[in-house]
Amino acid sequence: MPRIKPIEHEDRLSIVEHLDELRSRLITCAIVFAIAFGFCFWQNHFLLDLANNPLPSKVDEPITLGPTEAFTTTMTVSAYFAILLSLPVLLYQLYAFVLPAFTPREKKVALPLLLLVPFLFIAGVVFCYFIVLPGALGFLLDFNAEQFQNEIRARDYYSFFSLTLIAMGVLFQVPVGVLALVKLGITTPEKLRKNRRYAILAIAVVAALLPTIDPVTMLLEMVPLVVLFELSILLASAFGRPSEDAEAEVGDRLASAEGS
Repeated sequence: MPRIKPIEHEDRLSIVEHLDELRSRLITCAIVFAIAFGFCFWQNHFLLDLANNPLPSKVDEPITLGPTEAFTTTMTVSAYFAILLSLPVLLYQLYAFVLPAFTPREKKVALPLLLLVPFLFIAGVVFCYFIVLPGALGFLLDFNAEQFQNEIRARDYYSFFSLTLIAMGVLFQVPVGVLALVKLGITTPEKLRKNRRYAILAIAVVAALLPTIDPVTMLLEMVPLVVLFELSILLASAFGRPSEDAEAEVGDRLASAEGS
């Protein structure tokens, strides 16, 4: 595995040195992903059973329509689960690459928030697996069921399953974004409360853009996001107040803007 030299905020690197560091981190990510993919492909029967579990009991196993589709679909599912397994390492490599650009004050803000990322991601995936997917599949497969013979194609279903899980895991990062904005002095809990309706509208738009398209699933996705936004405001009020240095920095920026 490539060795990466620690870089401090005061260090000044050339473009070649930045590219060399980026190359090393990308190689590390590729190695971790390859190991995770090998493990997931080894356990592909278990993962396929896990992915089939949210399907209603009346629905048979997904079907394939070509001689190679079973193999390629298994590879795709293994890749999706490998991304889920290796995501903490991938996020760490991304964080470590941009960390030297942070000032000491920004590092103090970023570190506790980044520790929340894996926990919130797992919470989003678990919520989606046990609540969103069964509700979405139940509604979609029962819709006009007497008019259609529903057969689920493996490739389409597993893509829908994986992308929905990943999307919900990412969207559960709302508290991290809100706390970061407040901690850095960019906004305040009071402004967030005042503009709550715009936040709810944005959440509705994001939920509508997710792989699920029906209103039932959209509501199932919106409810936890709205709850997380409200929880973020409470957390920001209690723990997200910017430090005196941050307030002074924001004040200096506003003064400079007014002077110009």
